[in-house]
Amino acid sequence: MIHLKKDETKLMVAVHGWSGIALGLLLYAVIFTGMAAVFAEEIGIWSAGHVETRSAFERPMDSSVRRLAAQTPAKYHEGVDIFEIGDHNLGAFFHRHEIDPDGTLVSRGIYYQLDKKGNVAKAQHGTGEEVFGPRNDDALSSFLVDTHVRLHVPNPWGLLLTGIVGLAMLVAAISGLLIHRHLFKDIFTLRRRANPVLVDRDRHSVAGTWSLPFAFILAFTGSFFSFFGTIGVPIVAMAAFGGDVQALNDAVFGNPGRPDPRPAAMGNIDRIAADAIGRTGEVPTFIAIENFGRADAKVTSFHPPAAGDIEPVTLLYDGAQATFLRTKPSIGTQPSAGGTLAAIMAPMHFGNFAGILSKAVWFALGFAMCYVTFTGLRLWLARRREDMRSLEWLDRTVMVVGFGLPFALVVAAATFLIAMPMGSAVYWTPAAFLIASAVAILGGGFARSVDTLGRGLQIATGLVMAGLPPLRLMTGGPGWSSAIDAGQPVIAALDLAFLLAGVWMIWRAADLRKGRLPLAARPVAAA
Repeated sequence: MIHLKKDETKLMVAVHGWSGIALGLLLYAVIFTGMAAVFAEEIGIWSAGHVETRSAFERPMDSSVRRLAAQTPAKYHEGVDIFEIGDHNLGAFFHRHEIDPDGTLVSRGIYYQLDKKGNVAKAQHGTGEEVFGPRNDDALSSFLVDTHVRLHVPNPWGLLLTGIVGLAMLVAAISGLLIHRHLFKDIFTLRRRANPVLVDRDRHSVAGTWSLPFAFILAFTGSFFSFFGTIGVPIVAMAAFGGDVQALNDAVFGNPGRPDPRPAAMGNIDRIAADAIGRTGEVPTFIAIENFGRADAKVTSFHPPAAGDIEPVTLLYDGAQATFLRTKPSIGTQPSAGGTLAAIMAPMHFGNFAGILSKAVWFALGFAMCYVTFTGLRLWLARRREDMRSLEWLDRTVMVVGFGLPFALVVAAATFLIAMPMGSAVYWTPAAFLIASAVAILGGGFARSVDTLGRGLQIATGLVMAGLPPLRLMTGGPGWSSAIDAGQPVIAALDLAFLLAGVWMIWRAADLRKGRLPLAARPVAAA
């Protein structure tokens, strides 16, 4: 039990309410898109119809990388990043580090996209910011991730905004904990026969209390990612490295040693990849080569956490000899508590440390947080029914964002399925999202009541969501049997999930109309 004085409790209630109102809608948007981004990889497989299951790192790639190196200017051999794209195809970025006129450290070079046969399908020249945009086949998953990470606001402002939202979430979580006088009792209190406002208040408390640990983790790790590159790196670089960001990166992430620029043939990259897979039991997520074609070449292989662990694994190889050197900390040259903490930030934030199971748990907890945020906003409005004439715009705004965001996202998914075969998904996926958002906003302005608006958006979302599986098939996506035979049951699983979720939303909206289910602030609408 938590006991606060009366004045302190009132203050915490005010802090809790206003922290939610000030940034609650943005917080809802960030959490909701993050909930979808947890399954970004699976959504990418489902939406693009990818059925390949063998990783590009398990296929021969050494000859392809050597051929690319031979046709790439030597000035871009300083670094080579190798990773998977699309349906387990290979991407390679040959680059060097430069300082732009504005003082920003950039990686400039040539980005090659290879097809299944190892031939160059596309080559782009420029900085990492310029070449690593969404592709036609991953436009939907990239859109989801970018919306969650920076709300499509240009850097660094988008990251700063989501960082501030994360801090607001932390404030709301702490103040929410403090105002629970009977914390353990509130975990199990559900008055199902009370009036709708009390029912929703109990649900809000139960969902919020059970998801408090997740809220702390999500808020802390999200703020870390948002502020690390935008504020943390420049400050540390200025304080300890005279403003030299490259020197900071070399000290924190690099491999110290005496430079040896003598030309030397690279060791076999396929042998390195096979050895790394054998040592970790996991396919690399990324391979980085420093000083390609030099005697001091180093190859770093990055892997997801091992079974039963949460920290990613990083292996270091001698590039010229293709021999294993050591397991490398993600940050620094020696293992440390701080390095381990930084390394587990990404798995803890995205929930990808235990495969599909941890992703499912993170999705469920994200859904609970969305529910807590949405009902919290509506309950705040319900307590101010006498001011509803002046706050009606806010009530409608909450409903537009609460149900309009899911509607816009599923419309974007449907549009992607139509546009991808035509090669125009990169344009039409965000365009469809904006058009659907505009429709939801217009509905908010012209709907007769808040309840009518909420039901309409839920029915529209349910209809589009239930229509996604047949639309995917009509646009050339693989059927269930062929997807399962190819080793991609996730395609059938997501089809079924979308279908059931769509039917549930339609049923829920119909029951709301009949008055069987309480809406978060029904008295507000009546007022």
